[in-house]
Amino acid sequence: MTTTTARREGFFRRWANRFRALDGLTKTLFILFLVLGIASSVVAFNYVNFLTAHAPSHTLPGLALSDNGEPQTPEEAVQSQNIFSYVAPQRWDGASRVNVLVMGLDARDWETGQGAPRTDTMIVLTYDPVSNTAGMLSVPRDLWVEIPGFGHEKINNAYALGEGSRLPGGGAGLAVKTVEQLLGITINYYAQIDFVAFERFIDIIGGVKLNIPTDTRVEVIGDQRTNCPPGGCTLIPSGRQVLNGELALAYARARHKGDGDFDRSQRQQDVILAMREQLERDDVRAVVLNNLLKIYDELSNGINTNMGIEEALSLAWSVKDVKIENIRRGVLGPNACQAAGCIGKDYVTISNSPDGLSILKPVSQNIRLLRDEIFSAGTVRSPLAASSEATDLMKMEAAQVSIFNGSGQGGLAESTKAYLEARGMLISSVNSADNVGGTLIYDYTGNPYTVQYLATLMGVNSARIYSRYDPNSAVDVEVVLGPEWVVPAQ
Repeated sequence: MTTTTARREGFFRRWANRFRALDGLTKTLFILFLVLGIASSVVAFNYVNFLTAHAPSHTLPGLALSDNGEPQTPEEAVQSQNIFSYVAPQRWDGASRVNVLVMGLDARDWETGQGAPRTDTMIVLTYDPVSNTAGMLSVPRDLWVEIPGFGHEKINNAYALGEGSRLPGGGAGLAVKTVEQLLGITINYYAQIDFVAFERFIDIIGGVKLNIPTDTRVEVIGDQRTNCPPGGCTLIPSGRQVLNGELALAYARARHKGDGDFDRSQRQQDVILAMREQLERDDVRAVVLNNLLKIYDELSNGINTNMGIEEALSLAWSVKDVKIENIRRGVLGPNACQAAGCIGKDYVTISNSPDGLSILKPVSQNIRLLRDEIFSAGTVRSPLAASSEATDLMKMEAAQVSIFNGSGQGGLAESTKAYLEARGMLISSVNSADNVGGTLIYDYTGNPYTVQYLATLMGVNSARIYSRYDPNSAVDVEVVLGPEWVVPAQ
């Protein structure tokens, strides 16, 4: 394919004209941000009704991927050289961090046709243009959280409740608000993607390369074979493999006994990074950028996003340059974090809801610390936290603290209240308690900086600090004063 100067000049004009005519154009272009940078449409799995077997045939160009990353035939090599010429978008000129919530819907809800679908997958993607770093954080579907306006539910119900109640912004809007509240961050954009679009785009870019750690059986959507071994009829051997769209989707969807959603979340992130690696090739980028209108025609019905055309192209072109070592990863699971400094922490505990559902209770304090590791420029704290003193961090959390006097000394709770309020802490109440052997701190809603401030100020060691997530707690942090605590002289 050759590209003349006139065609280059008219490239974005055609995009603009098409955008004005078709409101849905913004949907498709978002996929460039996802796959050119830290993410892609990998999480569009396990949802939408059973369409794969009936997907229409198209003639979009694609690339065959060989083991050494080069086209497999001389004809393909010539074609790739010819399409290296493309119009590069303008780089992102934003100066602040960009956060994107990517959602995949539960296929079972679509198949049964019973009500609005739930999310089967949520991944928060982040990009910091100042430090040129990125990250991704997987949120498990069974996480027990407060959904604004609906009380406490599994987080995967947020999308369905928003859709079913016809709220402004629909399911995506309510899902965004729920994740924002959970993590204490701002979600700038969202993307909801179906598996047909995901599969086809991987085929367009020539598949993805993955290091498969062990032989893995997968269930390919549309496979009608019966009497298959546990896990599925298709075996993906261990080692370096090139997977097409349907196999990449099946690998990302695979859920095996003993590993659950947490290992699956890791596999989804692996596929995201594999797509990013493939899009680093000039020939693959040229195929995408030179055929955007055709790609739109095929994939637009499978993408729902609030990102605009100029934003998508500019952000995509910038995110592609983030080095792999500057992409931080995390999964909200038991000992599931891959970010530096957080190995060994539990971010959830397995429990039951009041009505008997199997749920994951967030360990809120650890989740907030992990958030700071993922959503920062390689430091343990967020940019705000890194530049603030301990007192400022405590004030930033604005935690409601309740003080109980378990020291046996009359008036100690009241004097402690005055002491802490003078330092900017919000004390909601003071009460008496049974005597304790030493001061205790209980964190109910995830307030790491308030807890650390109290522990340092009052000399409380880690063995006397407890994270006890309680969505119905009237306070955020509870302090039970022990006999060793003495209010310092003012």
